[in-house]
Amino acid sequence: MDEIFNELRAGAFAVWHRRWMALAVAWGVCLLGWMVIAVIPNSYESKARIYVDVDDVLSKQLGIAGDGQQEIMRVRQTLASAKNLEKVVTSTRLGEGISARGELDTAIAELEKKVKVTSEQDNLFEITAAVGKRSLSDAENAMLARDVVQKLLDIFREEHISGNRAGIAQAINDLERQLEERKAELEAAEQRRLSFEAEYPDMVGGSESLSSKVAQARTELRNVDADLAAAQSALAALKGQLAGTPRVIADGTAASGARGALSVAQTQLAELRGRGLTDEHPDVVAATRQVQVLTLQVASDPQGGGGVMNPAYSSLQAIMVERQSSVDALQAKRAALQSNFAALMASQASEPAAAAEANRISRDYDVLRQNYDKLLQDREELRTRGKVEDKASQFRFDLIDPPTVPQKPAAPNRPLLLFGVLIVGLGAGVAAAYGVGLLKSSFATPQKLERAFDLPVIGAISLTISDAVRAAEKRRLKQFAAAGAGLLGVFIILIAIEFITVSTVA
Repeated sequence: MDEIFNELRAGAFAVWHRRWMALAVAWGVCLLGWMVIAVIPNSYESKARIYVDVDDVLSKQLGIAGDGQQEIMRVRQTLASAKNLEKVVTSTRLGEGISARGELDTAIAELEKKVKVTSEQDNLFEITAAVGKRSLSDAENAMLARDVVQKLLDIFREEHISGNRAGIAQAINDLERQLEERKAELEAAEQRRLSFEAEYPDMVGGSESLSSKVAQARTELRNVDADLAAAQSALAALKGQLAGTPRVIADGTAASGARGALSVAQTQLAELRGRGLTDEHPDVVAATRQVQVLTLQVASDPQGGGGVMNPAYSSLQAIMVERQSSVDALQAKRAALQSNFAALMASQASEPAAAAEANRISRDYDVLRQNYDKLLQDREELRTRGKVEDKASQFRFDLIDPPTVPQKPAAPNRPLLLFGVLIVGLGAGVAAAYGVGLLKSSFATPQKLERAFDLPVIGAISLTISDAVRAAEKRRLKQFAAAGAGLLGVFIILIAIEFITVSTVA
């Protein structure tokens, strides 16, 4: 510890002994550093924040909404692109005095370093531009920084609107060209299909359609067989019931027999029609048939007989006629289905090559038709999207914080630099004085002398000065203090000038 203390004391003595040298070096370094800082131009920074609104409500309702993440990625890639920066340079004061392409590329490269696009969230962006041209004043640089950010926003807004319109128009033209090609192919395929169907009408739709027709015919034939069996069973039961029902029932009145039953049936029919029932109503149909049957009986027995016609017998007879008609209709339908089924089976078994050709033609036609319909749908969606984006789309860019003229420079931090130069200057003065002291052959302490020669030091003689020397030393101390205070005063003046200049930039 004593050795370290002695070294520090020796170093302090060496510096103090050459304090004027240290102060001179400090003055030189500080003045040089402060002059360099003075020529550094102020750089002013302007910011703007935009919100990319990808929630297009109208497009979602119409089913034409695009991918918002792709739009956000496009924002990140194009906001500070070289193409946009070139437009900024040529349309602002950054392009003044630039005539050659190389100078323009250099200006674009410099601006690219000073323009930053940061994403605070998925769809919230901050655009920052820093400008500091030596040929412009602080106020002009501040205005230029704002103009750069504003120009970037204007360019991007214009490119988004016109770019979307141009992209949609180009896409529609491409779809129109593809539609014409698909239309010609579809017409040719349709002609081939019509020609084949004219030659093989049973194979319309291909082998798969023929198989489905066979399966459908088989199912229909089974259903008709079941319906026919049920109808025949019901007819047989009705015949048995009719056989057990008497045709005439005895009655003592004179106005009995078929004529009386006919009168009753006609009365019932008139009552049904009076209620507003049509001739197709089941009750009206049954009453009409009963009247017809009784009319035939009266015609065959003009004397009227000796009994009353049984109404139940007449109703059963009319129902039997109706069910017999149903059975006859089902039998005719079954015969037609059997004929069709036999023809389909014959076609399927005898024409395998034609069935394969029908399958190919049908498949080609269906594929072309689906592609054509899909292209039509895409074209209509693009047209609708173009109209929506031009008129009523909610997809837009919202300017959250517009760019403003900065009031203070963003760089450099002159007060900090001035203070740093002062510290560096003082350190350089101390280092210079200490270095010169190391080069001299004097010893500041007896211990240092003893270590240097490895001999014991008998004693040390103190320095004795007179009053005149002491007065001169005080005078020099005052001068040294004044010189040091002058250096500090210059630093304070520079700091004050900096704050005044910053406060009056706008």
